[in-house]
Amino acid sequence: MFTEVVVAPDYTREALDILTRKKNVRLLKVPEIALGKSAKKQFLNTRRVVGGLLVQDRDLGDVDLDKAAVVTKRKPTADEMEALKFAWKIVKFVKSNAVVYAAKDQLVGVGAGQMSRVDSSRLAIIKAGNAGLSTKGTVVASDAFFPFRDGIDEAARAGATAAIQPGGSVRDQEVIEAADEHDMAMIFTGMRHFRH
Repeated sequence: MFTEVVVAPDYTREALDILTRKKNVRLLKVPEIALGKSAKKQFLNTRRVVGGLLVQDRDLGDVDLDKAAVVTKRKPTADEMEALKFAWKIVKFVKSNAVVYAAKDQLVGVGAGQMSRVDSSRLAIIKAGNAGLSTKGTVVASDAFFPFRDGIDEAARAGATAAIQPGGSVRDQEVIEAADEHDMAMIFTGMRHFRH
């Protein structure tokens, strides 16, 4: 059995009359994809998938990181804060699961597209090393929450001194405690950057 899906910005009454007579047809009305309205199209991302198309909202979110929640005992230093802002801007454009290591003016390592966040972190560390860069004294940014403490433990072993992530895991407290154990500063943004 096949199901056909028609996605359009709107439907005329005549079109609805014809399309609703067809068996196994699903109609989706998505005004944002109106043809010729490029201003609206810029708010959607599309990805081809087997047998179809994934349409998702574009990540246009922005957070005032100076007002974001510091969840650890230690607050970020001024240099760490600049590096965290820089890393947060970069991780937004990396394919999920994304982890980046950065200094305030330099991207050091990128880990992307892995099945686990800790694997993305390890990949970023390897990439930094392959480029002759050190992760010691960097900050780490994750596009979504660290689901377990292992991501923070890995970052601390690599020499990261601060972290930025959305928060929102059922294990947030465990992750915060790991950061405190390593004397890392950590910020929760309350917003994720998740790119497929």
